[in-house]
Amino acid sequence: MRAARYSQVGPAASVLSVDQIPIPKPGPNQVRVKLAFSGINPTDVKTRAGSTARDMADFQIPHQDGSGVIDIVGANVDPARIGQRVWIMLSAFDNVYGTAADYCIVDVANVRPLPENADLELGATLGVPAVTAAYCVLGDGPVDGKVVLVQGGAGGVGRAAVEIAKWAGATVVATASTPERQEVARQAGADFVFDYRDPDIIYDIREAVGSVDRIIEVNLPANLEMDLEVSKPDTVVVIYASTGADIQIPTRQLMTAGLVLEFMLLYTVAADKLATAVSQVESALAEGALTMPPVRYFELDDIVSAHETQEAGAPARLLIRL
Repeated sequence: MRAARYSQVGPAASVLSVDQIPIPKPGPNQVRVKLAFSGINPTDVKTRAGSTARDMADFQIPHQDGSGVIDIVGANVDPARIGQRVWIMLSAFDNVYGTAADYCIVDVANVRPLPENADLELGATLGVPAVTAAYCVLGDGPVDGKVVLVQGGAGGVGRAAVEIAKWAGATVVATASTPERQEVARQAGADFVFDYRDPDIIYDIREAVGSVDRIIEVNLPANLEMDLEVSKPDTVVVIYASTGADIQIPTRQLMTAGLVLEFMLLYTVAADKLATAVSQVESALAEGALTMPPVRYFELDDIVSAHETQEAGAPARLLIRL
């Protein structure tokens, strides 16, 4: 099979290649998926670049997310799953067979059936963004009737968080930079969308909704002041990304505000909470609440360009056609 892979971390142009390698076979509790699309996320390029601490095997096929059709199952897996259309998550976590290849081998728990109303392209955009968003929005309970602020509402996780929060009954406030990104958040269902660079944004949010109950945070160092100003006692800020240098937490200011900071990383979420978030994604997907984001397509031979585009801050989700 053809696969993009790297044997050491570093710049995409230096370490990524597309090679012919043997088609792998699934082990117990695994399935093999003939891939249609591979989704690229920031975590994929950070891992390849070496900015996250991961042990390297002989090689690594990148990308956690994808979609395709199960063609072989291993021991302990129901053979009836052969031929099933699926979306894939965490394929490259503790596994060399990520989704940037003709086939991948994945633990059966990380291969989820696609409902008839969802196509394979949409399936490849789920995984990391949608499951992260579900955990961030619903990890502490229902948000029906509450106000949720999504910082960066046009990004992969942010847009999914807007859709899931609206599906769950929240009033959604989103921030984004350019008019184009603001429109992405608006089309996802945000009730109010603001330019986070606007000096009046705190006033505008307060005028629109008063205070917020829950904040989905992509960049705490840049947004902490705003989060404090639009929150109230017991507002929860869920931080799912780290941008730039770590900051010193203003402990007394947070104590006075009564703000709750909650940090999450999908790879270390407790198994029961991860399963709940996946179930919530599946429910939202079945009800049509998760829709296709803006997408840019690449071929497998263009894997280097795709990674460099992601690192440059792509305004759309990036998919590899397989």
